[in-house]
Amino acid sequence: MTPNSPSVPSRRSFLASTAVVAAAVGGGIPLLAACGGSGSSSKNEGTTTGKKLKDVLPAYVPSAVVTPDIPSKNGSAAGFTTALPAAQLAVSVPKKLGKGSELSILAPLWGTSPGEGNPYWTAMDEGAGVKVKWQNQDGNTYGQKLGAVLASSNIPDAVVVPGWELNGKIPSAIANKFADLGPYLSGDKVKAYPNLAAIPTGAWQRAIFAGKLRGLPMPAEATPNITPFYRADIFEEKGYSVPTTTQEFFDLCKEINAPKSKVWACADMTWSAFNFFGALPEKPYYWKLVDGKLVNRYETDEYLEALEWSRSLYSAGFVHPDAKAEQGDLGNVFASGKILMYNADISDWYGKTAVQRLDNPKFRMAAMDIFAHDGGTPVLYAASPSNIWCFVNEKADKKTIEDILALANYTAAPYGTKEQRLRAYGVEGTHHTLKDGVLTKTELGNNQVFATYEYIASPAPFRAFADQPDVAKGMVEWQQRQGAHLKKPLFYGMQIQEPARYAELNAQFEDLEKDIVRGRKKISDMQQNVSDWKAKGGDQLRDWYKKLLDETGESAS
Repeated sequence: MTPNSPSVPSRRSFLASTAVVAAAVGGGIPLLAACGGSGSSSKNEGTTTGKKLKDVLPAYVPSAVVTPDIPSKNGSAAGFTTALPAAQLAVSVPKKLGKGSELSILAPLWGTSPGEGNPYWTAMDEGAGVKVKWQNQDGNTYGQKLGAVLASSNIPDAVVVPGWELNGKIPSAIANKFADLGPYLSGDKVKAYPNLAAIPTGAWQRAIFAGKLRGLPMPAEATPNITPFYRADIFEEKGYSVPTTTQEFFDLCKEINAPKSKVWACADMTWSAFNFFGALPEKPYYWKLVDGKLVNRYETDEYLEALEWSRSLYSAGFVHPDAKAEQGDLGNVFASGKILMYNADISDWYGKTAVQRLDNPKFRMAAMDIFAHDGGTPVLYAASPSNIWCFVNEKADKKTIEDILALANYTAAPYGTKEQRLRAYGVEGTHHTLKDGVLTKTELGNNQVFATYEYIASPAPFRAFADQPDVAKGMVEWQQRQGAHLKKPLFYGMQIQEPARYAELNAQFEDLEKDIVRGRKKISDMQQNVSDWKAKGGDQLRDWYKKLLDETGESAS
């Protein structure tokens, strides 16, 4: 991630928006040929592992073009706290690889499209040696447009698919309508594209669909993206201690809470509660093996205990009313000092700090370490190595595919290179300035340089904030501390496609979670929902995953 650049929404933050609910940045494990379970013969179900996986994966050649200020550790991003003048930037694409193709690309955009012919897109086209005709769609309703496009016969040359859209018929469309990139990238072939070769193996593994390397990945950090934040400046002023157990958190809320003064202790903390109680992650990593039997996230005590504790914060009146009403932006309420603790994607750390320090240079927020609810060692599960991919139309000819790969090699340039500077900030003097080591976008830059190109392919994860170096340092060091507690969930790193008959099986859980913590439903309602889930297909899904586990021989480490 880079400063002044819109962050990629996590699935959690993405689904939190009303618009999306109506319609969110590892290493690898050896993964069997696509296998069906529970009697299914669909070639698109299951996963890919063993020798077939090794034959498909690109070689890994780490980049030595730049050296980070804070090296990656324990699955963290790399950290950068400085921005070099343009003349001192490294070059990762010394020879233009594109051969001039005109490429149509469908991608989400959280902003207003700058339109054809703008100087940012023109400069990127010139740098990569291609011409992109963007078909940008509103990121908040992207899934609707994506489904319609994939169901049609008019599919662009390349299509970006976020992991949170892998439902319904979209996985089948990926397997049947997008090209196999293995002949261009598997093994040592990827070395023709050095920036793609530097993408970690785990990210590529998640880009394998129906046994073929079909996706260009956006790598992600292994550490949790949902972060429990607190107002460090106010904590220091008031003498509050950062909690290390859920009881300490509750007691601190009592101390902080002052509704008559329009100050509440926290926002909804459910996402962090799942980590505090060691609950399993979401699909497809929502299983664990207990005495030889697969147990789902929804069936565990940890899951229910997290909901009950989150509910207790609401019951005690510690949670801001807007959270209960599911309205407004609680991050902004936090930034204004009306709540002192909230959880959000880690990218909020930079976004809130950069804005608030314009008027209040002393503003400080920080991330509390994720603790076990009882003060013991926390159980944290590693995140997916990639969760956004770009796919190439299966009808694309060789030149088109190679030019898309040339563009991907350009967009995957690491921080500290001329290519990454252009991708993230546009043209110097037009879209950004560099003064006293700080990169600042101009008004034109803010209107034209949006996150889009990085969805085609990205480098290994990094956090770079030259204007807020303490935030870059804080982010990476927090990730490194949490990373020391990571364990790989069952089926880690696999790109698993569940049978379509189970597509809606989990649909009710998220809304029910919200109702329970807000007091509108009871824990017993969740227990009944789990019983219904089992009867409606959960037990059959368990059998399907157990067969997959037996065939792949994969287990958590």
